[in-house]
Amino acid sequence: MIQVFRCDGREQTWGGVELLREIPESAIVWIDLEAPTAEEEQAILQKYFPIHTLSLEDVRRPGVAEDRGAHLPKVEEFPDYLFVIVNPLRPSQLVQQATQKSSEEALNTQLSAILTRQILITHHHEPIHGVEALRTYLKKHEDHGLRGPDFLFHLILDDMVDAYIPVLDRIDDELDSLETAVFARPNEKLLNRLLRLKRLVVRLRKTMIAEREVLSRLHRGEFAMIDEREKVYYRNVYDHLLRFTELIEASREMISDLMQTLLASQANRLNSIMKVLTMISVTILPMSLIAGIYGMNFENNVWPDFKSSPYGFAIALLLMVLSGVTAFLSFRWMRWL
Repeated sequence: MIQVFRCDGREQTWGGVELLREIPESAIVWIDLEAPTAEEEQAILQKYFPIHTLSLEDVRRPGVAEDRGAHLPKVEEFPDYLFVIVNPLRPSQLVQQATQKSSEEALNTQLSAILTRQILITHHHEPIHGVEALRTYLKKHEDHGLRGPDFLFHLILDDMVDAYIPVLDRIDDELDSLETAVFARPNEKLLNRLLRLKRLVVRLRKTMIAEREVLSRLHRGEFAMIDEREKVYYRNVYDHLLRFTELIEASREMISDLMQTLLASQANRLNSIMKVLTMISVTILPMSLIAGIYGMNFENNVWPDFKSSPYGFAIALLLMVLSGVTAFLSFRWMRWL
């Protein structure tokens, strides 16, 4: 589907490809391609505004090679346009699901953008909240379209970065719950939850670091397509993403610490169990030895013959009790008890 927004200062118009036939030089145009067909891609990216074949290959990647997933964020400058790829989050329900059970489904989708002085082209295969937010914003403030494609694109990036806030909050809540559980009752299920959360955090961190580099280059003024007055807006978005990246890094470190704590707790618990079993074994072993020695049926024993004595059984029990008391006192002396 192709949706076009055109703002020429006198009027702002929404429509389709018919708005691209006659465009005044002063007009600003935003062309949004959502889940476009091959014919729509060809009409916009090969006929109306031809782009480099490498850019076209990156744009088409999620649709052509679904097994490879979205392209990692990047920015490239060409003589007549600026090409940007970012990875907005998919619906938050997916991220919520990923914290509850193992999921290999992609958390991010791909948004490709082409910027010139007059035109902004956005291309995506799935609905993106930032695009919908920009559409709503322009319907309320249509005259802001005259500020240029770089300003419009910054609004999409700002919404994309803000979408990380509820995700980071959920991860933080999950970590608080896991931290309490690790110290209260460590078990195998907690380790599985930590591993699942770690995979989620690593996947988010990888995307956020790549997007941080893209925004860093956009706000530093490396590209002519980003106007001087818009750099401050890109810097604001970059600052937000930088803070979120630091938070996700802190979450990753906390997960590692909790995993080490959990494994150490399980090791200590195992050591405690082994110590108890050792004490029981050491206590019973002398008793078994005494019972074994005096239970032998040899006629000529070198040991005192208690079998014929009326006190033999009592003496054997007394020796067993003495061995148990000796073992107990030894454990107390070694501070095992």
